[in-house]
Amino acid sequence: MISVVALIIVLPFAAAVLGLLGSRWPRGVSRTDRDDLAAGRRAAWFAIAPGAASAALTLWLALDLSRGAGRSGPGAPFWTGLLPGHAEGTLTVVETGSVPISVSLRADGLSVLAGILVVVVALAVQVYSVGYMRDDSRYPSYSAFISLFTSAMLLVVYAGDLIVLYAGWEAMGLCSYLLIGHWWEDRANSRAAVKAFLVTRLGDVGFLFGIFTLGVAAGSFRIDDVLRADIPRGTLIIATLLLLAGVAGKSAQVPLQTWLPDAMAGPTPISALIHAATMVAAGIFLVVRLYPAFLAAQPTLDVLAVIAAIGMLGAALAALAQDDLKRVLAYSTISQLAYMAGALAAGSDGAAIFHLVTHGAFKALLFLCAGVVIHHVGSNLMSHMGGLRAALPVTFWSMTIGFAALMGLPPASGLFSKDAVISAIEHAHGPAQPFLYASALLTVGVTGAYATRAWLRTFFGPERIEPLPEPPPGTAHVFDGREAPRSMLWPVGVLAVPALLLGFAGPGMAGVETDWGAAAVSLVLALLGAGIVYALWRAAPEQDPARLLGPFRGPCERAFSVDALYAALVARPVLRLARGVVRTDATVVDGAVRGSGRATLGLSGLVRLIQNGNAQLYVTGVVAGLLILSVAAVVLA
Repeated sequence: MISVVALIIVLPFAAAVLGLLGSRWPRGVSRTDRDDLAAGRRAAWFAIAPGAASAALTLWLALDLSRGAGRSGPGAPFWTGLLPGHAEGTLTVVETGSVPISVSLRADGLSVLAGILVVVVALAVQVYSVGYMRDDSRYPSYSAFISLFTSAMLLVVYAGDLIVLYAGWEAMGLCSYLLIGHWWEDRANSRAAVKAFLVTRLGDVGFLFGIFTLGVAAGSFRIDDVLRADIPRGTLIIATLLLLAGVAGKSAQVPLQTWLPDAMAGPTPISALIHAATMVAAGIFLVVRLYPAFLAAQPTLDVLAVIAAIGMLGAALAALAQDDLKRVLAYSTISQLAYMAGALAAGSDGAAIFHLVTHGAFKALLFLCAGVVIHHVGSNLMSHMGGLRAALPVTFWSMTIGFAALMGLPPASGLFSKDAVISAIEHAHGPAQPFLYASALLTVGVTGAYATRAWLRTFFGPERIEPLPEPPPGTAHVFDGREAPRSMLWPVGVLAVPALLLGFAGPGMAGVETDWGAAAVSLVLALLGAGIVYALWRAAPEQDPARLLGPFRGPCERAFSVDALYAALVARPVLRLARGVVRTDATVVDGAVRGSGRATLGLSGLVRLIQNGNAQLYVTGVVAGLLILSVAAVVLA
């Protein structure tokens, strides 16, 4: 079975290698549109065929685990009810002189659930990108980096050792940098890629030290050994807090959430991949994988609760004020990930994974639908949209399902998973529980408001579409009067099914039961937020319902100026320090080097006056020396 797991990971990696090296073979770098077209076709086959094979093997693995035997009872993990099987294998052991590194893989219910999400969304994105990126000359490298991204996330999901997990973790950071900056000609895009890379690396410093702390304390980096080890509580708290820094960076949680909205500079399919199946999902997955360690470190969960409470409401308010449709969905992702973090802080890893899976389905759907809209209109701004439901019927109904799931409306999947999260928070205990629960309920209402606003401004009201010139890098295509090609619509239609129906699998998938009381409260709050926005829009369809925020609209639109605060407190002081170091290096260090060079040249000039090849001068010197010695001998005698 482990060989199948290895093949699931290797297939997308092989697709990446083939896409980078084989797409333009044997012509080399393309020079004509025909060469680009042929390279694009080859790259599409290299990306989609291995991705489909990896997805098929993942489904086979899930079927095999469902027939396996595993632990059961109160202490068993939540996934054993659906996928009780388990397998683990070690490929090799790397001796380090202290704690060995076990290159091992593991397959259990948790890894397979996350793996299904990864391969399905990645395959949908690859198929979708064939149409979305059809005119892009760099499509071969784009599709190859998606395959590498997929392989890296699968390595995180199936890793049996923390160092192996960290390798996949860092590879994802590299892929996100390459894909966010795909249209690097626009400086804003390249800056967004650098920002994402640096902010997530900042969190990864703590994450790496957390791994070292756990590994040294347990005497092993193997996940099972770490979870079985008797680690002192103080060490466990320090280690989990350090891990939480990496989780906050990857999953875009407070205080490292600022990179994710700017990451919308990348192509829209990449946004779907990052927000639904890779990168941001990795942080939540990591906490669930090591959840027994986090449960034994209650102060860490209290910190996580505060982070979640601030993040879910703050990001939802920011989403309510954005005009860029993709940034609305980006802030929505931060808010929904904070819900998952809140469930983990409340002690329910099953609710967190349940919402992670349903969120992956409906958020991928929403982003791909947003890509269709942007493909049609030629702009990301909702102020350029409106009245699109007739022109884009498939997209309209699919995005309606996605927004319903985001709001938690029946029968969409979000109703069941969000209810599980809110129910877990309601019944939790701890100093931060009242704050977390109040924030969760308020966020439900705000979510209903911003989802309804985006839905109305995109598909209803007066049409504002105009034929536009070819857009700058950052927007895929321009308005052509038709809905998207089938390669874009098929993934949208397929993802609409789990976004609508996946919630009914909750009891089997995550071992959570529906709390209809909490569901009713959540539904009322969501409808209240939606109703307020609808009333404002109905009164003046040409105006933005975000005006309900009043004087707070500006701060919400700027995401409470956190970027400006970081620029003032961190970026500018660091730049000033860097400039000071450069000046010190130029004046002191380089000055000393240059000064020693000048001194050597001056001294050599003096020596050169003596060593000039004049024999008379040499004889004169010898005579003068003898004279001095004679005089000295007489005087001293």
